[in-house]
Amino acid sequence: MSSDQHYERLIRMYQQAPINRLYPSQLTLDKGHARIELAPDPGLCHAAGTLHGSVLFKLLDDAAYFAAASRVQDQFLVTASFHTLFMRPAKVGALHAVGRLISAGRQQLIAEASVYDERSRELARGQGCFSRSGIMLDEVTEQERS
Repeated sequence: MSSDQHYERLIRMYQQAPINRLYPSQLTLDKGHARIELAPDPGLCHAAGTLHGSVLFKLLDDAAYFAAASRVQDQFLVTASFHTLFMRPAKVGALHAVGRLISAGRQQLIAEASVYDERSRELARGQGCFSRSGIMLDEVTEQERS
């Protein structure tokens, strides 16, 4: 499978994940890199009127995850750990997250991500460790088509 075919498969998997009905977003991939764009719904805000941290965390985790997954064609990865730093409140508006693979070992991959607002201000950053799950990626993508 070519890299482009693998990226297309990962993008389909991302788009078809049930949770992404709550977070309609766009994923683009390149070798070791991922970008996610989201215009969050105001219903995702907490009482202070800014976005709940879970929205930013999801963007961070997904961007880092798919940066790592762009390099693994055989197995589904799982997030083993993720360290997060929230830097400023996020208002409703266009957001984008950028993920980058830092290192890839046999069983674990390390990737980082940052979330930016529409003025390119960094809102949050994080670093995750992603492990091979033992679940073949073909099995996951076949389930998505069923």
